[in-house]
Amino acid sequence: MSETSIIRPLQVYNSLTRRKERFRPLHEGRVGMYVCGPTVYGDAHLGHARPAITFDLLFRYLQHIGYKVRYVRNITDVGHLEHDADEGEDKIAKKARLEQLEPMEVAQYYTNRFNEAMRQLGVLPPSIEPHATGHIIEQQQLVQQILDAGYAYESNGSIYFDVEKYNADHRYGILSGRNIEDVRDASRELDGVGEKRHQVDFALWKKAQPEHIMRWPSPWSDGFPGWHCECTAMGRKYLGEEFDIHGGGLALIFPHHECEIAQAVAAMGHPMVRYWMHNNMITIEGKKMGKSYNNFITLPQFFSGDHEKLEKAYAPMVIRFFILRAHYRSTVDFGNEALQASEKGLERLYDALAALDRITPETAGALTETYADELAERCYEALDDDLNSPVCISHLFEACRTINSLADHKQTITPEGLERLRWVMHTFIYDILGIQPSAAAAGTDESREKAFSGAIDLLLDLRAKAKAAKDWATSDRIRDELAALGFEVKDTKDGAVWKI
Repeated sequence: MSETSIIRPLQVYNSLTRRKERFRPLHEGRVGMYVCGPTVYGDAHLGHARPAITFDLLFRYLQHIGYKVRYVRNITDVGHLEHDADEGEDKIAKKARLEQLEPMEVAQYYTNRFNEAMRQLGVLPPSIEPHATGHIIEQQQLVQQILDAGYAYESNGSIYFDVEKYNADHRYGILSGRNIEDVRDASRELDGVGEKRHQVDFALWKKAQPEHIMRWPSPWSDGFPGWHCECTAMGRKYLGEEFDIHGGGLALIFPHHECEIAQAVAAMGHPMVRYWMHNNMITIEGKKMGKSYNNFITLPQFFSGDHEKLEKAYAPMVIRFFILRAHYRSTVDFGNEALQASEKGLERLYDALAALDRITPETAGALTETYADELAERCYEALDDDLNSPVCISHLFEACRTINSLADHKQTITPEGLERLRWVMHTFIYDILGIQPSAAAAGTDESREKAFSGAIDLLLDLRAKAKAAKDWATSDRIRDELAALGFEVKDTKDGAVWKI
């Protein structure tokens, strides 16, 4: 097998058809992928990390196997109200009011912090990161198309999607599996029906109340777009009227993604998305982790350890590995024990990668390139099966045992076999799984520097004791060995000091 990427028989689970399907893009060799991004009014938590890492793995793998990918992940900075009944305050505007800031100050601050957390987690930036506030015109155009098609109506300056009428011509609930009666019954529990014709209808455009500071002019009123509009409008703008993959968390299936499908069909007469993919949730003590439940732990808190439920700080790569060790469609329950097990597992990978450099190949070695190629094929087959990262990782763990055996001279490998094995391990761990090579099992750069300085100070302490015992040979040897390694040691009245 060469190192040139080739397109493989990838299968993905399509939430729309509820089965695994062979992935075949609309345009050969090219993939359009849209993933719902964050609403930026607070720090990202572990629940936000999961879709980011899941679809980063998909992004990386699609590129690795030969596709050119346009990956769009949005920033929601307007329109996401507190309640699904289209009532309540805009989440960002509320945060701005409480902190006496401009809404865009809040949005920019938390966008910056989200992107920094993603960088630390090894999440590649998307091809395009559009903001809802930057696409008001496109959302208004979408609303007008739906009005023109007869699937929306105006009420007191707001525009609502007519779910009952749409359902009579199409099917509302095709993604979630809910029928209109289920949705109607559930909506009766919500307040704010008010100006809607039907309880199940949802806002496409909301007239801004006098106190609402985020507003734009429109043919209907000064107001703001409904939350569901942005993804349909921006997905169409950057990926076309039909594209390959739409991803997001399981909780977005209803109502958000269901509404997206209805909007697209109402506006254009056909669906936009071929493959809907959803990651499952992160739970904490058996309950979904989320801001609405006030049981979340932010990513900065994980990195610092500053939370009552955390026994220690966890490096970003530990968080990434923790998420990748479970299949993206399975539920993952937060726990310190699980995180610490992931920490140890990550150390095993790092130790094996380091051990690769200690292996001396032999021309007549027992292992050849075939071993590495078979390892690669098993890892590819795991990822081809709906991104089965835990199975891929299990194969890499098996390889770790072989690598350690080779480093301990219990097995032998040819030079070509070693080169190929190194490529396979680096490719799957670094390039595809996205584990960062700069991370180390010991933790952060700061902790490594602290350990490094402590070791030098220990040597100088031993040297001081040798001098006190008039053991000049040992004292000089420590000084000379450190000098040979690039350290300059100076004796002062307060003791020895050193520098590189």
